[in-house]
Amino acid sequence: MNGLHLIGDLTGCRCDPQLLLDGERFRSKCLEMVEASGLTTMDATFHQFEGSGFTGTVVLAESHLAIHTWPERQGLTLDVYVCNYSADNSAKARKLFEQMVEYFQPKEIARHEVERGGHLLMEPLNDSTGFYIKASRQLGEWQTRYQTLAIYDTPHYGKIFRLDGFNMTSEKEEFVYHENLIHPALTAHAAPKKVLIIGGGDGGSSEEALKHPSVEQVTMVEIDGDVIEVAKEHFRAVHNGVFDNPKLRVLVEDGMKFVRDAQEKFDLIALDLNDPMGPAEALYSVAFFQQLRQALAPGGALTLHIGSPVARPERVAELAQRLNAVFRIVRPYTMYIPLYGSQWAMAVCSDKLDPKAFTADEIDRRIEQRKLQELRFYNGETHEGVFALPNFIRDLVVPARLKQPARGRRLGVVRAAAK
Repeated sequence: MNGLHLIGDLTGCRCDPQLLLDGERFRSKCLEMVEASGLTTMDATFHQFEGSGFTGTVVLAESHLAIHTWPERQGLTLDVYVCNYSADNSAKARKLFEQMVEYFQPKEIARHEVERGGHLLMEPLNDSTGFYIKASRQLGEWQTRYQTLAIYDTPHYGKIFRLDGFNMTSEKEEFVYHENLIHPALTAHAAPKKVLIIGGGDGGSSEEALKHPSVEQVTMVEIDGDVIEVAKEHFRAVHNGVFDNPKLRVLVEDGMKFVRDAQEKFDLIALDLNDPMGPAEALYSVAFFQQLRQALAPGGALTLHIGSPVARPERVAELAQRLNAVFRIVRPYTMYIPLYGSQWAMAVCSDKLDPKAFTADEIDRRIEQRKLQELRFYNGETHEGVFALPNFIRDLVVPARLKQPARGRRLGVVRAAAK
């Protein structure tokens, strides 16, 4: 259980000696101090030892307080514990402890603070494997109309944003996902102007897209407005203030409906979504991919993540098959995403744009020409590198008719049947 344990040995108390003897007198004062600290008393029991001190216990809604006095030593032991599972009660516990110290006026204090427990954030990759991240505390949890949002503070990744029990983004490593989702396609495009992001309420993908100077507008369509509000308050390290950028248009509505009704065309459409489960599953359907294709401008591209080829190979294969049924060019690519605990696959899909056709030098020149700033992952070499697929991933994503013998085979442009 996540909590704070305060333990104190108070010696040489300079208070009225009677205060160490009279448990009943201290009981009323103790309950006053509990209330003043903001903690909640559920029950209290004090036992008076004949001719000596007393032992008292107070059951708190947040946990407990215990005290034992030794009048003959002019001392006492103090034990305060609060749980921090649903809220951080640490400040209240410290205030109560300090009130006790002031009341008994010890000459010396041996004080110990112990952070108890912590949260193990379990991240299942499939039915038989997964990983965990240790969090020091939960900062909040909200039930929205669509999902459960939770924020945790972690020693390794800083704040982590979770949706329905799955890691979505974090302060310290968000760049791995967001840079790879946006830049391989957008840098390969000669002069992107209009970008559509479905989902992406944390703002990270919008911030990356707006690093390209030719982009005139990014439209973010996020169905859950609470995601945006939580991101604005807690995840500036992810979005870097992009919500204040006049080039960003934020719409809180259904992304599928927006695409179906859209009259405008986009140079890049990025699906920044949960895994294809539950309500999000329809956004990975062939029918929706066809609608997205119609919403692309000439030379435009769709980019999305398609899952872990290690943990969910069947999902990766299925999504690649669906994409190949719609787009002339489908370029899967992979990278390791620390927060997701696995090698991850994405794909750039287009009828004309082929990001794999660009060399590292060509990409580096475009990065320099566009003055792309603060890229912590993406460069020319990583652009080439992410498209270099191991054979076992090629076997998942390349249509059978295009597969070549293992010796000397390469991944060619993936073409769907003639339309």
